[in-house]
Amino acid sequence: MISRHWTGLVKKGREDEYIAHLQNDTFKKLFEIDGFTNATILKRDFENGIEFLIITEWDSLETIKKFAGENYEVAVVPQIAKEMMIHYDDLAKHYEVKFKTK
Repeated sequence: MISRHWTGLVKKGREDEYIAHLQNDTFKKLFEIDGFTNATILKRDFENGIEFLIITEWDSLETIKKFAGENYEVAVVPQIAKEMMIHYDDLAKHYEVKFKTK
C-alpha cells in the first residue's frame, strides 16, 4: 500500500468550500479508480490561512499513475482549487505503508 501526502494553504474563509470540493469532486473521481482505497483531510490554522494535509491511500504506484499520470509525483491541482489557495506543494510525497492498525 502507498500513502500519498500533499499540503496546500487555503485562503481564510474558503476552507469549507475547499473541503466540499474535495468531497464532492476529487474524492468521488478517486473512488472510481480501481486500487484507490481511502482519503483523509487534516487541517490546521495559521495566521495567514488554513493548511490542509491530504492523505490518500492506494494499492500501488501503478494505481496512483492512473490518477496522476506517469510523472506521479507532480501534484494534481485543478484550477478551482488553485483559486482557493495561497500556495501549495508542487510535488506529492509517497510513503510505503509498512504497518497499519484497523
